[in-house]
Amino acid sequence: MKVNILFCLIFVTGAIAYENSDIVSARIESCRGCSLNRLPEVKKFVLEDAPGYERLEVKFITGAPPELVLLGDSDAELERLPLSKLNRQECNELLQNRGFTKKAEKSEF
Repeated sequence: MKVNILFCLIFVTGAIAYENSDIVSARIESCRGCSLNRLPEVKKFVLEDAPGYERLEVKFITGAPPELVLLGDSDAELERLPLSKLNRQECNELLQNRGFTKKAEKSEF
């Protein structure tokens, strides 16, 4: 029994082996059409909100489900988070909770 608990603790610790400070940038990977058209909230997030964040790029890949890919040093993949079950607000909160900020508004003079 103690061995099982110890194994679970080691597994959970290994699965969460990075901190928000380890995140250098992120990428959203998604199909531009089919899967996004079935997810109107995620589509609005990907096309309208995501381009407004620092250190975040959007990459369209045919047939790919919408995912947030967190990247560390040298673009090492830290984690993939599916966006399909989230609404627009939850997608924005996910980015903000991971330390991403919106780009500064450009003032017109």
